[in-house]
Parts: sequence; C-alpha cells; structure tokens
Amino acid sequence: MPNLKEIRNRITSVTSTMQITSAMKMVSAAKLKRAQDAVTQMRPYSVKLQDILKNLSATLDMSENAYSEQRNLKKVLIVGITSNRGLCGGFNNNIIKRVNNLAKEYENGNSSVKVVCLGKKIKDVLKKGDYYYSNDTIDPVEDIFSDLSFENTATIAQNLMDLFSSGEFDKVEIVYNRFVNAATQAIEVEQLLPILPPEETSSVNSDYLFEPTKEEIVTELVPKSLKIQLFKALLDSHAAEHGARMTAMHKATDNASDLQKDLKLSYNKARQAAITNEILEIVGGAEALNA
Repeated sequence: MPNLKEIRNRITSVTSTMQITSAMKMVSAAKLKRAQDAVTQMRPYSVKLQDILKNLSATLDMSENAYSEQRNLKKVLIVGITSNRGLCGGFNNNIIKRVNNLAKEYENGNSSVKVVCLGKKIKDVLKKGDYYYSNDTIDPVEDIFSDLSFENTATIAQNLMDLFSSGEFDKVEIVYNRFVNAATQAIEVEQLLPILPPEETSSVNSDYLFEPTKEEIVTELVPKSLKIQLFKALLDSHAAEHGARMTAMHKATDNASDLQKDLKLSYNKARQAAITNEILEIVGGAEALNA
C-alpha cells in the first residue's frame, strides 16, 4: 500500500486536474453558446440558397456554368475540417479516419486524391503523407479557426473554385463534424463542386424570368453561395468542437471526482492502519515494561 505522503500528493494532483477540467468545461460552454447561435442563424439561409442554386443550375448550359460541369473522376480534392486544439474526445480523430477512408475509396476507383487541411490537428497528421495538398493561397489560412471570418473563408473557397474550374481537380468534397447538440456531432461528407443537380428534375420549373441576366447570376450568386456553403461547414465544425470539448471535460471532471473519492478512501484506510500500528506499538511497549 502506498504511504500517506504519496496518496496526499496524488489527491492534490487530481484536485488540480479537476479544477482545470471544470474551468475548461465552463469556458467551452460559454463559447458554445455563441458558436451555436452563429450556426443556427446561418444554416437555414445556406440550405435554402443551395436549393435555389441547384434549381438554377438545372436551367443553365454547361458553358454558362463552369461549376456544374460533371466530369470523369480522375482527380479528387477533399477538404478535411478539424480543430486547432485537442482535449475534445474523438472529435478530430473521427474526421481524420473518415478522410483517410474516403481517400482510399476514391483510390480504389482509380482516382488520385489530395486533401486540403483546415485545422492544425489534421494538418499535423497528414502533412508528411502523400494526400496533403497546399498552395500559396491556402497555406496562410489553414489554421483558419484562429481567425474564423467570412473573408478568410471566401479566400479558401475562391481558390477551391479556381482549382475546379481550371480542371486541376474534377470533384471537391468537404468532410466535417455537423453540430447536432452539445453532446452529439455527426460526420458529414458534403459535395462542394461540381454543384449537384436537383434530385427530382420533374418538380423543377425551368421557365424562369431572370433579373438580372443569367450571366450576372452565374457570376455573382453561384460563387457567393459556394463560399457560404464552406463557411457554414466551418461554423458547424466550430460549434461541434466546443460541444465535444465541453462533453469531454465534463466526463474528465467526473472521472477525476471519482478518482479523488477513491484516493481519499485509500488515504483514510492507510491513515487508520498507521494509527492502529502506533497504538499496538505503544501497548506492546507498555506491556514489555510491565513484564
């Protein structure tokens, strides 16, 4: 059995850890509220805009809309979104595993795959591998969560659109954690480019009156909607990160509390045993003197 000093040191250490995890839980809870508000306000707008965009793309010729062009999949670009920091359970590892599995699926279909890493955690893992892709535009904003803004997101999205329209990649997909609630995150694989056509073409009314012209809509609305789609994914991931960290820190605090109770019980048992031994020694010494 460990001596009393060792147990006291462990109790002190566990108590300090519990205070840290409890503080991190409260910080994540406060940040989660702001991030949750941001994504819940953005999500309906983004979803509706995508629906409008799909319907619009069905009425355009491929020559009019470079972002709707369906090609043979030879080169695929995956955008993996994780956080910059850890201590959030399996939040980052789940995305990294999904990206690797998705890349292998495309490779089995004879497509070459590259991965754009948004977030330090996925970049640290994939940077030395064959999948990692970066350029002068993407590299400065890979740790985008240090300054998450629509302007920085638009820079990345524009670069992805340029890579697709130039023919360097035939498909662009986003892999991220979608925020469900504070305790739940769902991994989403979302196609960014090319723009997906409507699922039910029969229900689409293709007789539109365009104001402004089709060319202006393609020039302005389509790129903006794609940037908003990426921004929504980043906001989702950001909110999901805080939810995952809050849950992980809550579990860590509970585990530390249970360990603290066990250590205090062990300490009391060891202390009682030491007192009993002292009493026995005193009694034994007194009996020896009386003998």
